[in-house]
Amino acid sequence: MSNFIWSDVPSDSAFPLASAGYPFIFASVFTTVVFALLGLTTLSLMGLAATFFICYFFRDPDRVIPNYAGCVVSPADGRVISAGLVDNSRFYEGSCIKISIFMSIFNVHVNRIPHEGQVKKIHYFPGKFFSANLDKASNHNEHNAIFIETEGGKNICTVQIAGLIARRIICKLQKGDIVTRGQRFGLICFGSRLDIYLPPEINLKVAVGDKLKAGTSVLGDLI
Repeated sequence: MSNFIWSDVPSDSAFPLASAGYPFIFASVFTTVVFALLGLTTLSLMGLAATFFICYFFRDPDRVIPNYAGCVVSPADGRVISAGLVDNSRFYEGSCIKISIFMSIFNVHVNRIPHEGQVKKIHYFPGKFFSANLDKASNHNEHNAIFIETEGGKNICTVQIAGLIARRIICKLQKGDIVTRGQRFGLICFGSRLDIYLPPEINLKVAVGDKLKAGTSVLGDLI
């Protein structure tokens, strides 16, 4: 068995972009062209810079995924801001390991499945927009929780959380979907956070301060 797999078909583009970014890119290009036709040089340059940044934000690089039994990969790019045991979470019955990943506007924002299994439930909550690095963001911010059951009967919950700037959560999954480790499933626009709840017996391999990449960084191994 190979040590790595492609969870999605690799893109034909040298600089893959998430499809959700196209409306923002086209709007920025159109505005920039209008400024240029009107001879507004400064605004045209600002529009050009904004277009490049939006393309950079919505980049969606292909990733090779670690391929061994029990491997749990990061669902998001970003920095670990908390990792440890919690009790009585609204997203997990009993004790569990909760890992919070903060995504700045400079991180790739495409989210990926942490472990293969079946989507048992999806719960969307239209909440507030506190800064995503605050503890209260987990429960009070707008969020979308995806509950996955592995073939071995383990439960995993991945929660997309909107931030202070983020105003749109995208999730392409539906209840009953069979998903693959590292598979793309959505994104959060313009800065945000992702929490993942794992069985307490997992062999944890990350700590606060670690920088992660979705699909390639290993969070731990299910025992």
